[in-house]
Amino acid sequence: MTTTAPAGFQTGFAVRPDLVVEAAHADDVRTAVAGAAARGLPVHVHATGHGLPGAVEGGVLISTRRMDSVEVDPVRRTARIGAGATWGQVIEAAAPHGLAPLNGSSPSVGAVSYTLGGGLGVLAREFGYAADHVHALDVVTADGAVRHVSPDSEPDLFWALRGGGHRLGVVTGMEIGLVRAGRLYGGSVAFDGEAAGTSAAEVVGRYLEWAGAVPDTLTSSLAAIRYPDVPQLPEPLRGRYVISVRVAYTGSAAEGERLVAPLRAIGPALADSLREMPYTDSHTIHSDPPFPHAYYGDSVVLGGLDEDRAGRVLELTGPKAPMMTVVQINHLGGALAARPAVDNAVPYREAGFLVRLLSPLDGTDVASVRALYAEVAEVLAPVALGRSLNFSFGGGDRTEGFHDTRTQQRLAGGVWRGEPQRP
Repeated sequence: MTTTAPAGFQTGFAVRPDLVVEAAHADDVRTAVAGAAARGLPVHVHATGHGLPGAVEGGVLISTRRMDSVEVDPVRRTARIGAGATWGQVIEAAAPHGLAPLNGSSPSVGAVSYTLGGGLGVLAREFGYAADHVHALDVVTADGAVRHVSPDSEPDLFWALRGGGHRLGVVTGMEIGLVRAGRLYGGSVAFDGEAAGTSAAEVVGRYLEWAGAVPDTLTSSLAAIRYPDVPQLPEPLRGRYVISVRVAYTGSAAEGERLVAPLRAIGPALADSLREMPYTDSHTIHSDPPFPHAYYGDSVVLGGLDEDRAGRVLELTGPKAPMMTVVQINHLGGALAARPAVDNAVPYREAGFLVRLLSPLDGTDVASVRALYAEVAEVLAPVALGRSLNFSFGGGDRTEGFHDTRTQQRLAGGVWRGEPQRP
């Protein structure tokens, strides 16, 4: 035990607990939770630190990063993963068997914590949320009890943990289903968002039209970012406002080429990485930054999205915005709209799109970022359903909108006890 918090991916918010417990197994977690309860101390949990909801002051911080085991059963097509395992570790363990988890875009994100928030994956429109594929969880609740949670054992808690977030207990292990996906067709095509013919408004309009016609087996998103003019970036991207469309498709490469042809027809591309690839390269589709940094982020879940509203969002957050902001528009629907065989707390199944905002905090204050996000939220308000639990970074003081009213009422009225918190 120590008082020094482990380094995490998010560096924008202070983490200063009274005590840090580096857990190596579930019994360490149980002892830490019971000890905190006896002393009336709050409990926080830290895996990789990507989704830190805000500053952590005081209390007990349980670090699960050492609990990173991954065991794959290729016959049952399942993986047993520890609380500190990353998606990259799960992908590498599953790949030799031609299998893949429903991971997010960054291989360094904690698999368990991401799944508890729902888990919007690279192949989400084909297979649904990561939470839909959870078979069982091991969790320590705030009373210090160690519980094995499944559809047959504590079904209410099983419902709540899958999509309900991180306040219902400290998950120490999880069994998930894997899908057959040894390879895929994917990548991105990027355009100059300020050039005639490929302006931000034109690209987003063409993208929304294209997304409405693709099959459920194709998952995509659009991203807009003003890149800094630095030598670390490829020359075509330096200092440019770039609009990229990202694609992941498990069908044949030939069919993938046919499906993306309308994207390539938008205009001259700054970069085009669309290709067939092994699933272990799926992280290159989004190329999320691999290094720790400071950022603030939020999201809006939408019933639908039209060209005018999307164009206004890009105008607010584009080159003339008061700070650098990355905008991502995720196309939802498909399997994301279907209820899993065993229901869970993932909300807003009817949503058509998700708008995600993320701003680096170097030289930018949180108040200014929030003011800009409020303008974006106002534009999207007529079609907004709520917010995504997976993509709230630094806004931990705001919990409204993460679940619809019915789901929130069921979460609040559950039979479990206590609210440990996982950054």
